[in-house]
Amino acid sequence: MLIQLLFQSPLMFITIALAILIAISVHESAHALIALRLGDKTAADLGRTSLNPLAHLDPVGTLLLLFIGFGWGKPVPVNPGNLCNPKRDSFIIALAGPISNFVLAVLLAGLYRLTYNLASEPLQTLILITGYFNLLLLFFNLIPIPPLDGSKIIALFAPAHVYDFLERYGYILLLMVIFMSVGGVSLFSFLISTPVQTLYSFLFSHAFPF
Repeated sequence: MLIQLLFQSPLMFITIALAILIAISVHESAHALIALRLGDKTAADLGRTSLNPLAHLDPVGTLLLLFIGFGWGKPVPVNPGNLCNPKRDSFIIALAGPISNFVLAVLLAGLYRLTYNLASEPLQTLILITGYFNLLLLFFNLIPIPPLDGSKIIALFAPAHVYDFLERYGYILLLMVIFMSVGGVSLFSFLISTPVQTLYSFLFSHAFPF
């Protein structure tokens, strides 16, 4: 649990909390910015284009993140009626979040390599852990289950009744992905942890931060 680090290692707690706030803020603000570019001002009018973490934190998601190590940011509202092509544009808006996390992870990897012999150890640790959480958010949100961003892929191509079913039972399916194991292999590890570790090692050429 992240909250345990507050007492065991306050500096690491602050580093991880800051990394999570950066990843979530970039992810959610990217949704809002692309929605604005595509004609929907709903999120922008609510201040969601800002990188201020306070604009993007969901109270329940934040508490769960602190106490069980899993949580989420506040979903960015989108009004399809303001979009020229609602189905296509909703897909583009959804994809903006994961793409922003990937781009930031690549930039952080470049920064880490450039400052390897220059930056202080706390700064290097922040760069590495922020890169990790951006990749984690990237792959987690690509799971094609509502309300995650990957579900918009299904919404774009699948019949409406299929998406309606997934939307109705989305949270149950997500819990299954997080906690279920098949043949002794965790679904979450198979779908998320392994891709994150592989891409992290490729980008940063560094030992996994956890």
